[in-house]
Amino acid sequence: MSVMDDVEVVATGHREARAAGWDDYVSRHPDGTGYHQLAWTESIASAYGHRVWCLLAMSPGGNLSGVMPVCEFRVPLMGAHWISLPYCDLGGPLASSEKAASALRARALELVQRHSGKGLHLRLPGRAVDPLTESTLAKVSMLCKLPESSDALFSRYKPKLRSQIRKAEKNGLSAEVTSGPEAIGCFYRVFADNMHRLGSPVHSLRWFQELQAAFGDRLKVGLVWFDDKVIGAGIILINGARASIPWASTLADYNRLAPNMLLYWTLLAHVTDAGCRVFDFGRSTPGEGTYRFKKQWGAEPHELNWLDFGPGGEPVIEAASSTQGSRVRTMVESAWQRLPLSVANLLGPVVRKYISL
Repeated sequence: MSVMDDVEVVATGHREARAAGWDDYVSRHPDGTGYHQLAWTESIASAYGHRVWCLLAMSPGGNLSGVMPVCEFRVPLMGAHWISLPYCDLGGPLASSEKAASALRARALELVQRHSGKGLHLRLPGRAVDPLTESTLAKVSMLCKLPESSDALFSRYKPKLRSQIRKAEKNGLSAEVTSGPEAIGCFYRVFADNMHRLGSPVHSLRWFQELQAAFGDRLKVGLVWFDDKVIGAGIILINGARASIPWASTLADYNRLAPNMLLYWTLLAHVTDAGCRVFDFGRSTPGEGTYRFKKQWGAEPHELNWLDFGPGGEPVIEAASSTQGSRVRTMVESAWQRLPLSVANLLGPVVRKYISL
């Protein structure tokens, strides 16, 4: 327990956090995301074994005034960095006041020191990006405001985008949004193939199964079919009026049929009609292909305010990536692509557990 300026912060487990009203608080907070919900951190613990702490800020009257999930992300031979949050773009404290937010950060640093952690990493949201400074940012978060209906959403798209959506349908593709138990397996086959093609270790199937079990109907899977084969798939997490898409993939051999266009439109239409008013497309590099893809749907760039602190709370400035480091990464990706898919799928989760993004 920690007290700062009359704000009491308690470190608890998931059961106690749920009883205190954690998820309801997250769903009502303007910066709350699906990643802040207990389902995300429960899945981290159950699928990968990382220890997670739920920090609760209580006001003098006993009311919940803030929450902060933090993961003790331990890597063999490298110790533990405390992260809020791993495997996603956003985390950090959600609070009703700056006093509560400061108290939550202070409590997290106390835990880092007590458990001999290497430091604390926070992934916070930022403000809308000024177009004049956009090119200076390495990564941005792409957020899209949604109207009151999918009809209104479709009508605001440019003719080229509308024609690309119709092209996918004319090519014989169909799509659905489902929470069915078989959907995760369909998604994973496409996702694993795409990660192998990109040279990136894949998450474990169990990770996605745990997410589905924990989120329930708040997790939706979009599937694009060509005849009887799933060729595109994506997952969205819903928190209040905000939907986030952490993963989306298509099979490269079918990209000429535009499955990605139908996938995103189907998901956007679904969440809009379900009452969501913000769609989080995730992070992108300004000017690159994924950035332009997301922007055409109406997404606008926002800063990603990622902060690093040493165990004593001192700010840490991360060194810029070197050219040599980029070359090494390219070599590793190339080697991973040459692995048989079955081997990559076997080894991928073992490695992916220790990659925090």
